This record gives sequence, structure tokens and C-alpha cells, in this order.
Amino acid sequence: MPSSLSRFRTPVHQRGAAGIQPVRYPSSKKKIARKILVTGAAGVIGKYYARHAPPHHRLKLMVHSWDDRAEALKKYGTVVQAELSSLRQLTDICDGVDTVIHLGGDPSPDATWSSLLPANIVGTYHLFVAAKTAGVRRVIYASSIHAVSGYPLDVQVKTSEPVNPGDLYGVSKCFGEALGRYMAEQEGLSVIALRIGAFQPISVAQASKNSSLLDAFVSERDLHQLIVRCVDDDHLKFAIFHGLSNNRFKRLDITDAREAVGYAPQDDLAAENPQLKRTALAKNPIAHNRAEHPSGLREELELSRSHAMKTKKPRSGLGKEKRRSKKTH
Repeated sequence: MPSSLSRFRTPVHQRGAAGIQPVRYPSSKKKIARKILVTGAAGVIGKYYARHAPPHHRLKLMVHSWDDRAEALKKYGTVVQAELSSLRQLTDICDGVDTVIHLGGDPSPDATWSSLLPANIVGTYHLFVAAKTAGVRRVIYASSIHAVSGYPLDVQVKTSEPVNPGDLYGVSKCFGEALGRYMAEQEGLSVIALRIGAFQPISVAQASKNSSLLDAFVSERDLHQLIVRCVDDDHLKFAIFHGLSNNRFKRLDITDAREAVGYAPQDDLAAENPQLKRTALAKNPIAHNRAEHPSGLREELELSRSHAMKTKKPRSGLGKEKRRSKKTH
């Protein structure tokens, strides 16, 4: 099992012939009613989740200021106002909560330390401590592709590989992932970190000018699906999953999310973007494998079939008569 994935009560790793392999867990089919706290609920991801949350997710939506966006959230759940800077406020609103989806903080890749320290470092620490204190089952932490964007563009990053932030914002997300691992392994709070790619509506993918999102795009419905699956999982203690759509080319490997929680993304930017559609990337890539070429064993297989035909004993023409004879006696 990748080092980014562990579960409760049983060994974290299982060894096989190919080394450490993921342990596959059955998904719970029964939908358990869960009280969900969403921080940063007025942001683009929070609003989409609130609008489309399944009925068994009972929502408490946290905002840091009361404005028209906060008012608009009232139809989806209970709206509460609190600050990430206040551990006491966070502990109070975590009371009775099953899962926290932590989307709050400074989301800008251009952010400087003066903004990242209170929002993404201190605020994230307060959130995790509040969740632990209040007895929350799980925190789903919104990490980012920026936690590993320091890798070269031609490298597909796996969750088991070291963090490699490409900016200070990415550094703050690495902190959240490390804190989440500590809280899971040492404090008993289940944590799933989602490295979210370029979260955009499908209409953005369909604009020719946005073909550069080819390897990082995640649609609204795909990320929503991943979040819901992470909330409803009952087996994972800690995991890092990559939140991308089913793009033909993926900067981040999404295998772990597929196998551990059944993530099944539906969208592919290459199939939506007009500029990329003309290249048929989504349909006609060269796979360079057996699917495109005749078997290299065809000569031996043909010889074996020919030999089998020659040595096959002919059936007796008296077979039917013998069977009839046995029935009459």
C-alpha cells in the first residue's frame, strides 16, 4: 500500500509478489446520516458541494463574514459565522459534527507569507485541534496540486512520492498534509487530504483558450463525487488522493482514489475542448501495446493449433448406433 494510504485497526501495509500493494476495502452500501461542517462554504467548491450534497449529508456551512453569499447558503443548511483564528469558535461549531470538509484559507497561488501564516498555517492547525477536541470522526482537507507542482511538467506524480511544492502557497498545503498525517497516526482523527487540480465548470473546459488545462482539469461534478465518497468511507485512517477528472493526460495519478473509495470521474478536458477535439486525443491515442498489434506468439499458437488438429482422433461413426443399442437393453 502506498505510504499515503492507511486504515484503522488492521496492518497498514500488505506485501505481495510485486512489493507493497494497496489493500482494497469494501465500500459501505448503507448511507449513514452525517452532520457535515464545511469551512470556506462561500467559495466556489463549497457552494457547489452545498447545492449538490446528498440528502444524508446534513450541512453546517461556515463563513467568515456575513454577506449576500452567506445569505444564499441558508437554503442548503445551517450557516454559521466563525474565524479560523479562533480555536474556541471552531471547537464550538465542531460539536456534534461527523466530518469537517476544510476548504477555508487563502486559495491564491500568489499569496505571501503574511497571508498564508494566519489562514493556511495557524487556521489549519486550529481546525484540526478543534475537530479532535470535539470528537469529529474525519477531516477532509483541501490540499492542492501546488503541493507537488515543483516536479517537471512531464512527470506524473503519485501520492506515494515526496511533496515538491512549486510556490509558497504549495508549502502551506504540504504543512496541512503533514499535520493531517500526524493527527491521523498519533491522535486518532481520520484525515483525507485531496490535492485538488484546476477546479472549473465544464463550460471552461469547452472554451478553446483553456486547452492548457489539459492535464490538471477537474470538473465540478467529478470533485463533488470524490468529496462525497471520502465523506462516506468508513475504513480509511489517512489518505492522500489526487482530485483530477478522467483527462487523457493527468499530471497527477488518480489510481489510489479509484481503488480505495471507488472514484469514477466522468469528464475529460480533451473530449470537451474544441481545440483538442480536433486532435482526437480522447479517442485515438497510440497505446504501443498488444491492443494495437497482432500477438507476437501467433506463429507458435498457429503451430500448436495445427498440431492439435492433426492429432485429434476422429469420432466413430457408430457412436449414435451404440448409444441407441444401450437404450434398448
